[in-house]
Amino acid sequence: MTLAAYAIPVSLAYAGLAGMPPMVGIDGYLLGGLGYALLGSSRHLAVGPTSAISLMVGATVAQRAAGDPGRYAPIAVLSAFVVAILALLAWLLRLNALTSFISETNSLGFKAGAALSIGSTQLAAFFGVPGGGDSFVERLASAAGQLGGLNPWATLFATGAVVVLLVGERRLPGRPVALGVAALAIVLVWRTGLDHGGLAVVGTVPSGLPTVGLPAIRARDVDGLLPLAVAWLLLAYIEGVSAARAFADRRGYALDTRQELLALGGANLLAALGGGYPFAGGLLRSAGNEKAGARTPLALAFASATLAVCLLFLTGLVQTLPRAVLAAIVLVAVRGLVDVQAIARLWRVSRTEFWVALVSFFGVLALGILKGIVLAAIASILLLRRAATPKVARCGRLPEGDRLADVARHPDAAAIPGVRLFRLEATLLYFNTDHVRQRILRAVAGEPGTRLVVCDLSSSPHVDLAGVRMLGKLSGELVARGCALAVAGANHEARALLDADGCPVGQVQRLTTGADARAALEAAAPLGVRSASPAP
Repeated sequence: MTLAAYAIPVSLAYAGLAGMPPMVGIDGYLLGGLGYALLGSSRHLAVGPTSAISLMVGATVAQRAAGDPGRYAPIAVLSAFVVAILALLAWLLRLNALTSFISETNSLGFKAGAALSIGSTQLAAFFGVPGGGDSFVERLASAAGQLGGLNPWATLFATGAVVVLLVGERRLPGRPVALGVAALAIVLVWRTGLDHGGLAVVGTVPSGLPTVGLPAIRARDVDGLLPLAVAWLLLAYIEGVSAARAFADRRGYALDTRQELLALGGANLLAALGGGYPFAGGLLRSAGNEKAGARTPLALAFASATLAVCLLFLTGLVQTLPRAVLAAIVLVAVRGLVDVQAIARLWRVSRTEFWVALVSFFGVLALGILKGIVLAAIASILLLRRAATPKVARCGRLPEGDRLADVARHPDAAAIPGVRLFRLEATLLYFNTDHVRQRILRAVAGEPGTRLVVCDLSSSPHVDLAGVRMLGKLSGELVARGCALAVAGANHEARALLDADGCPVGQVQRLTTGADARAALEAAAPLGVRSASPAP
């Protein structure tokens, strides 16, 4: 019941972000919650309209409707239906690795940018001005230019709501403070008649349970809907699984990420059948669900039952709710998306990842949330580029102790006559094999007199078939230059793959000292012959 009390004002506010009638948010919350309760693996995740997806729907569906108001709602409903189908297909194909395409680093920047972008859409309602603009900067500039004509009552209601909500977060954690704020605002407007004096309110809201039915429009009738649905699914899945993992880790139970795809599909399917738009699991409402005492997904079923009662009997109370108060609720809610401490920690720990987060942040502000998601994915891929160019350390013998060490870190490490040692500090996989091969060939080309090249794989937990075949190719190229190739420290899996593929390289059991390197050189077979010394 606490979850339902929290959901009512938030759903009304987010439906406005999506450009949908206010009660659509509650309708979808009711049905989507039932879908997740039946299929979800998280005990605390609460699904419903989220700020980011709502804004994306509002920004993109209008373009697909081509100015026809009659097509807007059907396209939004159809988009939820398509998201549901895509989620079910992803579940069948076991594509739960989708979360890996958005790293935690650029997710920080994306969420912060989305929070500011969403907040800028609420400035007009907050100050009671017309607003305008399609981007963050345009909306900010438009609101700033209209402040001379702000509505004092709207600004007073919004400011008071923000103060009460922030105090309530501290003093009454886990309680439906937003519902209390909305109820108080409704009473004040009703008693003072401010809705007749220029204060914008929600207005007439139809009562009754949502009507269940298929979308009134087909996907082929809407240009570009499928790519949008893929983006919405990616964002919804990442947002929901990230929140669900946080509670699973805190409470010590297992989360089935593949099952979450099925649950997301079921929730969006029921929401679409009830006239809703794409929904997802949200961290803020889930935190309220947990703090209120929820222990199983059955809490969502009780929340849906409570919402059903409200839809049947209490919709008349909502019509005098000021839109400025809904704007305040959204602003306070999205504030939680900006994790300043985590971003500051990136600056201290890794400047590279800090700049990646910053690129995602400004990308969302400059290009919008939808294109910002694409930019975040590209930033993730750029992070993966480091795995494609791993470090190949040149090793030498330290003057004291005869231990081998990285020459770049220990300039006093001396080369061993006739032997060149390289340690690969990463897995050896298909996408980095060419970099490793070229790095070794360039180093050997500048050092005549090399008789043996040793590639130390002790820091490589995995070697795939492409890596093994690269070693075979490298061996042939080194033989043509008058030296042999051996690998050292390969694990059992890598040795088995080398043997199975017939890779023509020697295998050294141990390589930790200069004596080991000299022994490998002495035991080296004639050029082109298989083994330098027997593998363990």
